[in-house]
Amino acid sequence: MMGPLLESHQVAMTPNRGNGASPPAFQTTGPLDLWGVLLRRRGLVAAIVLLSLVTTFGVSTLVLPKRYESTATLLPQLDSKESGGLAALLTATGAGGMAQNLGATLPNMPTTPTDVFVAILKSRVMADEVIAKFGLMALYDERTMHDTRAELAERVRIAVSKEKVIKVTVEDTDPQRAADIAAHFVAGLDRLNRTLNVSKAGQNRAFLERRLNETMDTMAKAEEALRDFQAKNKAVAVEAQSKAMIEAAALIQGQITAQEVQLQVMEGYLSPDNPDLSRVRSSIEELRKQLGLMESGKGSKGAPAGGRLHPAMVTVPDLALQYGRLLRELKVQETLYALLTSQYEQAKITEARDTPTVQVLDPPVPADKQTKPRPVLYTAAAGLAGLCLATVLAYGLELRKRKTAGLSH
Repeated sequence: MMGPLLESHQVAMTPNRGNGASPPAFQTTGPLDLWGVLLRRRGLVAAIVLLSLVTTFGVSTLVLPKRYESTATLLPQLDSKESGGLAALLTATGAGGMAQNLGATLPNMPTTPTDVFVAILKSRVMADEVIAKFGLMALYDERTMHDTRAELAERVRIAVSKEKVIKVTVEDTDPQRAADIAAHFVAGLDRLNRTLNVSKAGQNRAFLERRLNETMDTMAKAEEALRDFQAKNKAVAVEAQSKAMIEAAALIQGQITAQEVQLQVMEGYLSPDNPDLSRVRSSIEELRKQLGLMESGKGSKGAPAGGRLHPAMVTVPDLALQYGRLLRELKVQETLYALLTSQYEQAKITEARDTPTVQVLDPPVPADKQTKPRPVLYTAAAGLAGLCLATVLAYGLELRKRKTAGLSH
């Protein structure tokens, strides 16, 4: 009787293989299982990583062309404030203190900004010069100038530091050619910048020359008018105080006119929101305020320039008043003539100047070490990529093996 009971117990403990239940084909592997997969597939992983390392190192050292860089470091030529000669001129005419109080100095032409240098370096004219000089279209194996310019732009880097220092870096397969191209960029920048400056200075000189001739004619007429008045009415004596105020007001009026001329010149090459223009306009307004303080307060607001006189002149006789107006007009023209003459001579000097406009801090030199390719960096990156690929491949093969084993059961 014990036999049938044992048999029935064994039957009850035996799993039912006929109900369709089966163990899972594979389970999700954890980090330890993944490490075990790599160990079991270490031959495959090692082969893929080694192949990646050897192939990348060989290609980077034997196949890829070597690239060299040459860099030129530039500083913009910062001109001194040549308009400082105006302060000396005002001092010589006795208005130095007044000009100092008002800040009445004519601004010089603005120094060449760094962004203008960068614009010239990146211009199509500069690129075409370099392409033609070094035959880059054939060297780069390009069919059109457009593609050649694009290839050249990829090999040239122009950077500006916080200190406004410009760096021109050229990359080429020949270290000497890279240095020569960088040097040509520097020479071309200086040549084009001087050409633009001379053209601008020539326009300013012509404008100042016309105004100077007009002032000379006006001054001659003022002299004749004063002489005729004195000859007709005999000599008219004016009080020393009145004469001094007339001359001082005339000097300020001349400064206003001269700065208005300079403002017209600057508006020809500066944008409307340029700070230099704002400074000139502010200086003109300050001079006008100073002139208003020297003129009569009543009835002078709408009076024409040259017809408004200091209150000390209101009490003089009529002939003396007319004489004061003529004298003032003459002094205005004399002051304007002196200021325009100074600016005209400065414009002629600027136009004839042949000094370099670019300061080379570090000239370009041929590199003695390649910058591209970088075999060590490329090989390390390829080894890491090969390891990732080998891991994915080994894991995939392991999953496939487990799935196949599960289906076979």
